[in-house]
Amino acid sequence: MADNQAVWGIEIGQAGLKAIRLRYAEAADQVIAVAFDYIPHPKILSQPDAVPDELINQSLETFLSRNETSGDLIAISVPGQTSLARFIQLPPVQSSRVPEIVKYEAKQQIPFALEDVIWDFQPLGGGVEESGYMLDAEVGIFAMKREQVLHALQPFLSRKIEVELIQIAPLGLYNTLCYDSLGIRPGQEYEGNPEESAIVVDMGADSTTLMVTNGNKIWIRNVPIGGNHFTRALTKEMKLTFAKAEHLKCNATRSEDPRAVFQALRPVFNEYVSEIQRSIGYFSSVNRDAKISKVYGTGNGFKLAGLQKFLQQNLQYEVERLDDFQSLVGDAVLNEPLFQDNILTFTVPYGIALQALQQTTIRTTLLPPEIATARKIRRKKPWAVVSAAALLVGLCISAVGYSNVANSLSKDRFGSVEDKVKSLTTQVSGYQSSYDAAASEFTSKVEKGNKLVWNLDTRDDWLEVFKTINECLPRDIGDQIDNEQIEKRNQIKLPGITVKHYSDLNEWFEKIPERSKTSYMLKADQEKAPEGEGFVFTLKGLHYHHDESKPTTDVGILYVNETLLKNLQSWTVKNPESAPVDVRKMGITHAVILKDQRLPFEFYPKHYLSY
Repeated sequence: MADNQAVWGIEIGQAGLKAIRLRYAEAADQVIAVAFDYIPHPKILSQPDAVPDELINQSLETFLSRNETSGDLIAISVPGQTSLARFIQLPPVQSSRVPEIVKYEAKQQIPFALEDVIWDFQPLGGGVEESGYMLDAEVGIFAMKREQVLHALQPFLSRKIEVELIQIAPLGLYNTLCYDSLGIRPGQEYEGNPEESAIVVDMGADSTTLMVTNGNKIWIRNVPIGGNHFTRALTKEMKLTFAKAEHLKCNATRSEDPRAVFQALRPVFNEYVSEIQRSIGYFSSVNRDAKISKVYGTGNGFKLAGLQKFLQQNLQYEVERLDDFQSLVGDAVLNEPLFQDNILTFTVPYGIALQALQQTTIRTTLLPPEIATARKIRRKKPWAVVSAAALLVGLCISAVGYSNVANSLSKDRFGSVEDKVKSLTTQVSGYQSSYDAAASEFTSKVEKGNKLVWNLDTRDDWLEVFKTINECLPRDIGDQIDNEQIEKRNQIKLPGITVKHYSDLNEWFEKIPERSKTSYMLKADQEKAPEGEGFVFTLKGLHYHHDESKPTTDVGILYVNETLLKNLQSWTVKNPESAPVDVRKMGITHAVILKDQRLPFEFYPKHYLSY
């Protein structure tokens, strides 16, 4: 933080905007209240006809029009009921591994994916470090859904106000209690009794935050009863509008019939005390050595007449209002009537402003990391520019110096040596060029060799493929072998067989004319294209067979279709005097005739997809 830089602590609650501006005087070691503002919303945000975003923007515009924030740090709070706080006891662990262990625990404790939340953690008091190990360490994990944090930030970002700190309201209460009431300062050990705990009851409009601490450890719970519940009780029992009931609640002792007012509020009083007693009972059950010493009441809802006395009688603890900030100076603010009337609602803004001034032990923040990183980079850019400029100047000076030295060399003295160096460089360059050319030629020949013996480990399979193709060819048997009528011979000659590798056989399949698919390819092969890697065999053949007595099977391309293609599309081919051949088992599918002129046709063996 810059020297003598002021901080605005801002809380936007259900009923209004509260802000206080603090400055730290290092010489006097005091925090000074410089300014404040209290802006009630026209309506409570939770009222059915209220539009929260519009009311918040309106209050923030009013605040900015009445106060100067340029050059000050901004700290804001977010409601405790929308955040998550977990406190875990770590096993003995190396200090360097604490962040790793905490991240693992955060995944278990936070009911959302970590990328969907903003979270932070902090070791709390009570742990000790011995020989590089943390013993009896308690860690607080604080989290909030990312969308809720960004929603709270939006009114400030849209007005180009940089928020330095985002803190949950219960930790703001903790900061205020520790700094102002318990006298805890950063870097100092708390000398109080660790078994004595204090409770802060912060009554808001719709809920109450219960925070218990002994100065080191923290326990937080939200009670779903606030000032509006008392107002609604009056509207129901006394048949009043919300506005009139709110006025009557705030002025109950000056009403025409105070007894009737308190009688209408009694059920809510009883429910409120029961919730607090239940919370204290649960806290005592999990912290058996803890002893409650005092209850502090805060929040404007705590101004309700009779509430302090009622709590004291039923809880059997001393109940004190936090209506005097003992460690804060600045009479211009503290003696202002508006501030005095609403001092109970400034507890959270005061606490988060203290943290932004680095006067508390809490260091966590829910400011999105990407915003903090971008801001840090932007702040360091001027220094980076200065450093780069200085480095550039130094390089220029160095280059000029070396240039002068180079120009001072004598050509008569070093000319012959330079000529030898140039000659040697030219010779080395020639050797390198010759080597590169030879290496390129060698690589080319190796690639050609690899193509000739592609998949050397499967040469037997290639022979099987060629054997299968041979068995699928038509042939004469018996006395027909010596048939001198060439047009009667059952023969197809294959002058050439070529093979092409495809990384995606669908590329080959898409190029086949639709007419060839429908005329010559099996229906199952037409409907399902080949997938993945494989080989396509192209058989270039010719035949002279021509039997006009069988015009539908034994002439032209029809003869090829009825013999070779039909065999290639079969599961098994068995010729006389030879063993059966499993065509499909070899992976031969999608056999098709592509051209009529020279009668070539193609198929691919999926058996080779992995090669």
